[in-house]
This record gives sequence, C-alpha cells and structure tokens, in this order.
Amino acid sequence: MFGFGKKDEIPAAADALRGRVEALPTEEFHFVNGNPLKGPYPEGAEIAIFGMGCFWGVERMFWDLDGVWVTSVGYAGGHTPNANYKEVCSGKTGHNEVVQVVFAPSKVTFEKLLQTFWEEHDPTQGMRQGNDRGTQYRSGIYYADDAQREVAEASKSVFQHRLTEKGFGAITTEILPAPEYYYAEDFHQQYLAKNADGYCGIGGTGVTCPIGLGA
Repeated sequence: MFGFGKKDEIPAAADALRGRVEALPTEEFHFVNGNPLKGPYPEGAEIAIFGMGCFWGVERMFWDLDGVWVTSVGYAGGHTPNANYKEVCSGKTGHNEVVQVVFAPSKVTFEKLLQTFWEEHDPTQGMRQGNDRGTQYRSGIYYADDAQREVAEASKSVFQHRLTEKGFGAITTEILPAPEYYYAEDFHQQYLAKNADGYCGIGGTGVTCPIGLGA
C-alpha cells in the first residue's frame, strides 16, 4: 500500500507521506506505574527524548529508573504528522522510533539518563540497530533546551573516547532540538510489560560511560 522508501535515507519533506490531522488513540495511563501518559506531570519535571532502536526494549530500560515519572513510545524527527507504525516502517515518513522520558531532575539527572542511553545500545551503526535496519532505528538525542544540549554533546565526546579505545568506530548519533513528538499506538505503549514473551533485540557495546563526564 505504501511502498518502501530507501531504508537508510531520510526522505525529503516533499516525498514523505502526508499523514493525518487526528492523533493516534493512546492509553491514558502507564501500564506499569499508573501515571498519566500525557500529563499533567509533576511540577519541576523535565522531558528527554531518545532514539536507540526498537522502542519496545528502550522504554523498559527507562521506566525502571528511580526518578522517572512516566515513559511513552512514539515517533519523532520526520515529516509526517500523526504517522502510524506501518507508515513509519515504510521508510517514507522520516520518523525515528523514540521514547519520551518524563523525569524528576532532583532524583535522576539528565547525565544519568544519558549513561543509560550510551551504554544500552550501539551508537555507531548509522541507520540500524543490530538486525533492525531502517531510518526509524537510528540513534538520536532530542534535547529540550541548551542545558540538555551541552550535556549531551559533552557526554558524546567522553563516550567516543571510550569507544575508540575499545576499537569501535565513530558515533552516528544525531543530537537535535526536540521535534514534535507523536504518541505511538496503544499496542506499542509499555509493550514488553503487556507481552511477557515479547522480544526486542537491542545490544550495547559493553563500554561504560562515566556519569561525571570526565575523560
């Protein structure tokens, strides 16, 4: 129905699917912790958005962290408004599979979230993660403000140094201002909690990233 775009190239806006005006229906509450998926969020909460490959497994990594209020999965970084999963997988929306993390900075720092980000996937693989290939599996950090950007860039530099020491290549992670975030379908929210036998193959490099950002 949709055809397949070039799986390793983000389409131009003029070539992307048109999408729709209406948002996709989504659960109101987090399946694991019961907090409201779309808010309201606690006063002082901050938001971080990460792309690390298949968003099922990525979301589980973050909802278990102390200080994380709620997580959700969605699509971002492309051109198609309110795209659905099939459209994103076609390679013709430009979107990445991402996880939105709402957290209390007094309990868990953005640096700590970045440590999970760097250590739990391979950020050197370009438009894929493991056996999953396509633009929707690219590595990405989508920052909310300049403070997040500065910390993200610094952590990238530190982790690149560690990767180079271990014989890995250059980091391909995109670090960009947070784009519009589109919630994914109900089926995908907290998928690995709803489906005990669910599988999501994400593998890190085995290289650690120091929280303090020192070399």
